Amino acid sequence: MMKRILGKSGLEISALGMGCWAIGGVFWRDGKPIGWGEVDDAESIRAIRRARELGVTFFDTADIYGTGHSEILLGRALAGERNQVVIATKFGNVFEEGKRQAYGHDVSPQYIRAACDASLRRLGTDYIDLYQLHPSEVEPDIAMQVCDTLESLVKTGKIRFFGWSTDNPSLAQLWKDSPSYVSVQHQLNLFEDKPAMLQVVDEFNLASINRGPLARGLLTGKFQSDSTIHPNDVRRDWDFKAGLQAQRLQELAALEPVLTRDGRTLTQAALGWLWARNEHCIPIPGFKTVAQVEENVQSIRYGKLSEQQMQEVESILGR
Repeated sequence: MMKRILGKSGLEISALGMGCWAIGGVFWRDGKPIGWGEVDDAESIRAIRRARELGVTFFDTADIYGTGHSEILLGRALAGERNQVVIATKFGNVFEEGKRQAYGHDVSPQYIRAACDASLRRLGTDYIDLYQLHPSEVEPDIAMQVCDTLESLVKTGKIRFFGWSTDNPSLAQLWKDSPSYVSVQHQLNLFEDKPAMLQVVDEFNLASINRGPLARGLLTGKFQSDSTIHPNDVRRDWDFKAGLQAQRLQELAALEPVLTRDGRTLTQAALGWLWARNEHCIPIPGFKTVAQVEENVQSIRYGKLSEQQMQEVESILGR
């Protein structure tokens, strides 16, 4: 298993993490789905345990995924292995646990402390390795108050380190002087390069936890121009005949010979692109099945894309 260090924490983790949004199942905000459709809980647990068998030690979730359901499943699947894994979760979204409804945001000190206790309960643990602020945009003065609250949770032992899930490079720098701030979770994939954010993680020795490493499934090659998506899936409005998704399918068709010529699948090549892009990158692809976990982990066998492949990708995408 290829390894990564989680920023300045010193924690060694697998270079591939498992993103646990999808296994939370269906949930909603303002009448719109923000989950990934129906799931089979037994298969989700089998998939997490298979990831462990294959050497994965990093699992990323959030309290809002399935309004608590993802954390519950993860805690159940990892029972008895707590000291062998690094668990990351997130806070800051308001929801009614078990009701599949999300409402808004709250990053007040009182809410953060209560949310932390609730996550500990659902995960079945007495500490969280990496506790991440989930709302991407928070006013700087409020963000500094959040940092103080998180430092107090570190002192109590409830969390070990903390990070921020944000795509804003300026905000990602706000906590740089905190010794317990070790990671930024942000969008990054072959279609969506983020050089400004990668400059931040390099400068401040932060882990780059890559959200959307497979472009919400586009980079797997499973979609075609006539594909449709279920109404309870967060991607329900995608149009593969026009607009961005149609453009991405065309780009992927041009990229496929470059990405797969060494025997990788498109999924494995997309993960290899991230490892080649920056040494701090830790992709966290989502999953619903054992087969998806196995394909994702098999990408370790191939490792980084070659320098030539990286150059050809940039040329095809016109970057």
